[in-house]
Amino acid sequence: MTEEDFSRYLGFEWDERNTGKLWSKHPVSPFECEQIFFNQPLVVAPDESHSAAEPRFYVLGRTDADRPLFVVFTPRRNLVRIISARDMSRAESEVYRSHEEKNPEV
Repeated sequence: MTEEDFSRYLGFEWDERNTGKLWSKHPVSPFECEQIFFNQPLVVAPDESHSAAEPRFYVLGRTDADRPLFVVFTPRRNLVRIISARDMSRAESEVYRSHEEKNPEV
C-alpha cells in the first residue's frame, strides 16, 4: 500500500473504547491520528504479524504540530479504522528520517 492508495478512503472509523485507550495509554487524540494521513511524507507498510483476522498496516507520519506518530490501522470498506497509535520509537524515527532523505521532493 502506498500514499496513492488512500484516495479510495472517504474517512475514518473509530471505536469509542479505542479512543479512550489511545488517550489514557499514549496521550494521542483521534484528530492527531487522522492528521498524519494528510501530511507528507507518509511511510506505510503491512503489519503482517498482526494480520491474521484482517489486513493491518502501520504508518509513520507527522501531525500538523510536527509530532511523529506510529499508527496501526485496518481498511474497512472505504474507511480507515485506527487500531492503535503512539509516539514513534527511536528506531521508527530513524526509518522515517531515512525515508525523508531518500524522497526529498515529498
